[in-house]
Amino acid sequence: MQNLLKNISDPRDLRRLSIDDLPQLAKELRGFIIDIVATKEGHLGASLGVVELTIALHHVFNTPKDQLIWDVGHQAYGHKILTGRKDIFHTNRQLDGISGFPKRDESEYDTFGVGHSSTSISAALGMAIASQLKGEYKQHIAVIGDASIASGMAFEGLNHAGVTDANLLVILNDNAIGIDTSVGALKQYLTNVKIGAQKQDNIFEALNFDYSGPTDGHDINTLISELERLKSVKGPKLLHVITTKGKGLKQAEENQVKYHAPGKFDSKTGELVLKSTKKQAPKYQDVFGHTIVELAKRNKSIVGITPAMPTGSSLTYMMRDIPERAFDVGIAEQHAVTMAAGMATQGLIPFCNIYSTFLQRAYDQVIHDVALQNLPVIFCLDRAGLVGQDGATHHGVFDIAYLRCIPNLIIFAPMDAIELRNIMYTAQLGLSSPIAIRYPRGRGHILDWKKPFEKIEIGKGKCLKKGNTLAILSIGTIGNKITDAFSELSDSEISKCAHYDMRFVKPLDEELLHDIFKSHEPIVTIEDGSLKGGFGSAILEFAALHNYKNNITLLGIPDNFIEHGTVEELSNLVGLTSEKIKDTIRGLLS
Repeated sequence: MQNLLKNISDPRDLRRLSIDDLPQLAKELRGFIIDIVATKEGHLGASLGVVELTIALHHVFNTPKDQLIWDVGHQAYGHKILTGRKDIFHTNRQLDGISGFPKRDESEYDTFGVGHSSTSISAALGMAIASQLKGEYKQHIAVIGDASIASGMAFEGLNHAGVTDANLLVILNDNAIGIDTSVGALKQYLTNVKIGAQKQDNIFEALNFDYSGPTDGHDINTLISELERLKSVKGPKLLHVITTKGKGLKQAEENQVKYHAPGKFDSKTGELVLKSTKKQAPKYQDVFGHTIVELAKRNKSIVGITPAMPTGSSLTYMMRDIPERAFDVGIAEQHAVTMAAGMATQGLIPFCNIYSTFLQRAYDQVIHDVALQNLPVIFCLDRAGLVGQDGATHHGVFDIAYLRCIPNLIIFAPMDAIELRNIMYTAQLGLSSPIAIRYPRGRGHILDWKKPFEKIEIGKGKCLKKGNTLAILSIGTIGNKITDAFSELSDSEISKCAHYDMRFVKPLDEELLHDIFKSHEPIVTIEDGSLKGGFGSAILEFAALHNYKNNITLLGIPDNFIEHGTVEELSNLVGLTSEKIKDTIRGLLS
């Protein structure tokens, strides 16, 4: 067997190969991805599905002069390997290693930084128009999936591009799945196109795109032939490519949701490496998923909404048990929020579950459609705080800061699974305002979490431990690290420390805060969110308003984007491990 991949350092080497060699290269590239991801983990299925397309694109186009933009970037592993990062690909998503997504400062071949969906068409159109204005001739190619192209932003880009003469090629990578199965009328339209049931009224031609396809995305010869033809077609054009997510690994093809990012697996058999069978506390997303089903069975007004993340949010439990009241709206965060607002006007109780980082995409809707009208939408913000290897595009560290300034909005962060369960119960009893409930990725620490529901008083924190010197104010699950930090302190040090779980960022428990400021001199706030504008800022504002002169120390995420690594590694970098918290406490006490 030839070993073609070992001799490819960048796409110039790839272009020297004959077309007849490329299927063998595809086989080697697919095997390389499988071998590395099997042990290092990462996004597997999407990259396996576009191996032939990736090779064809770099073979036909003169990258990086011709600009290639990957939407989201889950599928860009082959691209990274072929563009000079083969020897360091094993560092993918690891601390100080390469990013799991295309990133401009990592390689000149990564022409646009991505991580959130549906940005590629707009970015590529901007580049194409810039080339026209500068009198340059180059190709601009946006590769976007069938789930991402259903997003509003992608349609905005298509709509604009269709009235330009920009040199833009959109490649629709159609595999009928995003992370979960694609949904919506556009998915059905594309299915009809594939099976030949859609004979006329092509939606892309109606938008003035030169449409070609559907084309077999695993036939390199056909892909190269069509891409070569499209190079000389003027104006906006769209190539519809059919691929199989997980192509080349039987289990990944058969279970595309699980093998989107499967964790460790056997590279030869594809079987997942079983994790510990020891009983563990539940994931926070599962606490949400089981609790909303339990509440919805009691309260017929409850509905659940997620933008394309039913598995990631665990709304799948409600979709299984109460499907008529659980909605996956696709990659459409803006629509999800305003749809929830519409439901709230009619007396329904919408639980709108969106990852913290993705709620950023619907900020205007939160303000204009929900908070301004004071509609009691319940936002459940999964993946708050540091999320780990997905890095800067996915950390949920800005939500407290960007939500805290919005009038009418309640902001709550549970310290554990029981509090998450109880605030969900409280919210559906009939709040008069919207509420955002933020909780992290991963597991809690409480095994016996299905306790009888208890109502939480809005705006009330609680004292977890009394002390006579230092007051520690925490928000959310990071408060558990303070308990861990106490275990490393002496009895005399511990006796000096008070710990308060404030629970609500907004409204603050001002009565409790007055007591704290009057009875403790040094105060430290701890949060897993941005220090700029976050929980600690709220405490500083309270102190300034009431003319308190206490010494206040803020711990949280500094004013820079945090890159990728394990949560523990990143927490150590920003001073939020229990060990670093202990050192801060000890320093303040001394």
